[in-house]
Amino acid sequence: MDLLLREYLPILILMAVATGLGLILILAAAVLAVRNPDPEKVSAYECGFNAFDDARMKFDVRFYLVSILFIIFDLEVAFLFPWAVAFGEISMAAFWSMMIFLGVLTIGFAYEWKKGALEWE
Repeated sequence: MDLLLREYLPILILMAVATGLGLILILAAAVLAVRNPDPEKVSAYECGFNAFDDARMKFDVRFYLVSILFIIFDLEVAFLFPWAVAFGEISMAAFWSMMIFLGVLTIGFAYEWKKGALEWE
């Protein structure tokens, strides 16, 4: 049991430091923040566009396209973390399957780039 506690001690210390730092930053922001809101700061802001009169007005959907593409690529890249942690114990089949995955990811990214999906005009 003592060995188990010693192995988890760095994690507990990290959690305590992160919690303490988070509380200190929140309290510092509450104490030191300047409180003089202007109309621009307190106005409604949603999805990168200023609020407009009618909810049925047409607007540019490129913002949503870029955000969805970011989420897709961010989640796909997140698959690399468990693979990298277990890199020493994986087989050649696991290695090459990840290389195929990265190849498909790169081809998809190049296709989106060529089509101009990442351009913001």
